Amino acid sequence: MAISLRMNGSGVRTTRPPRATVVPCVAKASLAQTTAAVLAATAMLAGGLTYKQVKGTGVANTCPSIEGGFSSLKDLKSGSYTVQNFCMEPSSFAIKGESSVKGGSSEFLPTKLVTRLTYTLAAMDGELNIGDNKVTFKEIDGMDYAAVTVSMPGGERVPFLFTIKQFEGAGALDSFSGDFTVPVYRGSTFMDPKGHGGSTGYDNALALPSRADDDEFRAKNDKEATVMKGSAVFSVAKVVVATGEISGVFVSLQPSDDDMCTKALKDVKVTGNWYAQLV
Repeated sequence: MAISLRMNGSGVRTTRPPRATVVPCVAKASLAQTTAAVLAATAMLAGGLTYKQVKGTGVANTCPSIEGGFSSLKDLKSGSYTVQNFCMEPSSFAIKGESSVKGGSSEFLPTKLVTRLTYTLAAMDGELNIGDNKVTFKEIDGMDYAAVTVSMPGGERVPFLFTIKQFEGAGALDSFSGDFTVPVYRGSTFMDPKGHGGSTGYDNALALPSRADDDEFRAKNDKEATVMKGSAVFSVAKVVVATGEISGVFVSLQPSDDDMCTKALKDVKVTGNWYAQLV
């Protein structure tokens, strides 16, 4: 430690007090250790990729894939299995609308995604039973819904809640189908810009309350949070007996958001890949 001498006004030498020791690297070292630990944990969860390697690439919105494997559940022993890491990755969204050909019947039209790449359903659990060449599957819990908005060819935007909630299906070893619950896109306590909701807000959103029950305005005033139904078909493409992995393709049909029974429903067709692990 260096001590400097200086003269005061009376000519007496005085010593300058030593400066306080500052160690800025302590905080940096602690931050670096924390960052390293977070990156290590992230790499383990993301299959060896760090957060920076995953960010902005869309990898977090994908399901695992199987290399090799068989193409039938016949290779699995009969019995009850716990389904873990059930994942559904959509590859396309189609909305049923008017045909592009004049006079043609309604058909499913391709759409353009408006919302971010956050539509994959993942970390879901369920039960799978195999026996007598039959399969029953039940979804129990997990991240089983995601809000999605798509744009139709004419520019109309269609919001819906992509889901597989409470799915119960049955079928053969190579394909099974069933129904699921479609929750309300907006809850009953949601209020529109006029302060009108299903279970809260104004009874009617009109300047003339006497016309609130007219057919012209009744639909917008009588808002209801109604739970609907959808259906899905799962086809098995690959099975790995050693690891219990199973994957394939799916097609689901479900209704769009109807703004709490105030707008006409549209049919939504979702196709994509699915993956699960059997324990």
